[in-house]
Amino acid sequence: MSTPKSPDPAKLVISLFMNDQSIVQRVLALLEEKFGSIDMISPWFDFDYTNYYHREMGSPLFRRVVVFKALVAQDSLAEIKISTNNIEAMWKENGKRAVNIDPGYLVKSRFILATGKDFAHRVYIGQGIYADLTLMYQKGRFIDLDWTYPDYRGNAIKSFLEIVRAKYCLDFNKERSLP
Repeated sequence: MSTPKSPDPAKLVISLFMNDQSIVQRVLALLEEKFGSIDMISPWFDFDYTNYYHREMGSPLFRRVVVFKALVAQDSLAEIKISTNNIEAMWKENGKRAVNIDPGYLVKSRFILATGKDFAHRVYIGQGIYADLTLMYQKGRFIDLDWTYPDYRGNAIKSFLEIVRAKYCLDFNKERSLP
């Protein structure tokens, strides 16, 4: 018999992509207001794996990944996604978004993204939100799954997430060893 226990807290990771990079500081300020201090920010990545968003958001699109200092409960992901949807809506004009905000979390073994879209590999977590197991960490690296989004298959984002994971593990181990 398994004995239920609370899962480890997770590192909040939020991906932003947009056409107009000049709005990023204002969006980051709103995210910091909601989720606290930023711990790490990725360099800009080209978001050129699909043209799915071009009609709505224009092109070219650019991505930045933001990591927050405070750890979050894994079961708070649906609430976090609702909050980021509300921030996205603040940047919507004539039905078109200026920014796409995709929250997720990272723990030692995996990287999860939140989505409002159901699919066979996604698990419903409440409030109309699903958890998408995007990457698994095995044998010293993040590995793709059959359904991993093309941009998360790329070495640039995976390399950044490996740095985030290393820092998470270091900080988590320090916190656990405190008296």
